[in-house]
Amino acid sequence: MKDKFSKIHPELRRAARWAPSITFSSRNLWLVRLLMPLMPTRRIPEVLVENMHIPGQDGRTRIRLRVYRPKSVAPPTPALVWLHGGGYVMGRPELDEVRCTQYVRELGMTVVSVDYRCAPAYPFPAGLQDSYSALKWVASKYQELGVDAERIAVGGESAGGGLAASLVQLAHDRQEVKPIFQLLVYPMLDDRTALRTDLDDRSNITWNHMSNRFGWESYLGKKCGAGDVPDYAVPARREDLSGLPPAWIGVGTVDLFHDEDMAYAQRLKACGVECEVCAVPGAFHGFDRFAPRAPVVRDFRKSQISALRGSLFP
Repeated sequence: MKDKFSKIHPELRRAARWAPSITFSSRNLWLVRLLMPLMPTRRIPEVLVENMHIPGQDGRTRIRLRVYRPKSVAPPTPALVWLHGGGYVMGRPELDEVRCTQYVRELGMTVVSVDYRCAPAYPFPAGLQDSYSALKWVASKYQELGVDAERIAVGGESAGGGLAASLVQLAHDRQEVKPIFQLLVYPMLDDRTALRTDLDDRSNITWNHMSNRFGWESYLGKKCGAGDVPDYAVPARREDLSGLPPAWIGVGTVDLFHDEDMAYAQRLKACGVECEVCAVPGAFHGFDRFAPRAPVVRDFRKSQISALRGSLFP
């Protein structure tokens, strides 16, 4: 039997061996959440970071936004509403500090990262409602934020990428805010992947089948693959993708989400939506977090920067 790291890109194998291999469940979720605030963040001198709080749709919820702005760029700037990962059950904006500040530093744009509510305490539609409230707030407060209301994009990684895909679907249907681009970094799009038995789970180092099932069922409040999934809960279940904004989708070839991401990209294209795909050979889920200096990771991040520049700086 081949070593489980044999399919991993050579530049990522060392990181793969050191990456934490955890199966997330209700038994250990509390501990992971407890440890997350202890993870160090890195401040960039040329980026202004500020926490803001806005009201949620119900009038009772307070949503924290972590806003990243360039210090040396005159407003208005384009804006990216960013949604962190965490399998719909965990995570916080600070975990994406490096990524968000890179977008700001290299592009001179504003990034608004949303601290949305997570399952299982807050299942669907809580996270989506919080994200939509943030999107509307950015669009309505564009002058105070110093952003261009005509150049707002939505993005996210992993579960945040799935939430971003749902968010642009909801925004398209409501026609209150019109994001012009969606940046989906190895997005979690389809609960039905958790039902597949034909996938080799050995290379799923950071996010495996059991974690995936736990994340989706916590978020949906029902079994994966159920027939009565609400609209916008599972972005890959939407039948008509026409009219959505152009997209960039990036994922590794040994990521659990590879097939569902490629399928979604093809469906976007079939519906007339421009979609750039960046498939990284031998990359596992979240690989860019564990080997930031590897050339393959730098190329992956450059592709994101290029896509944002092309869409927000025409």
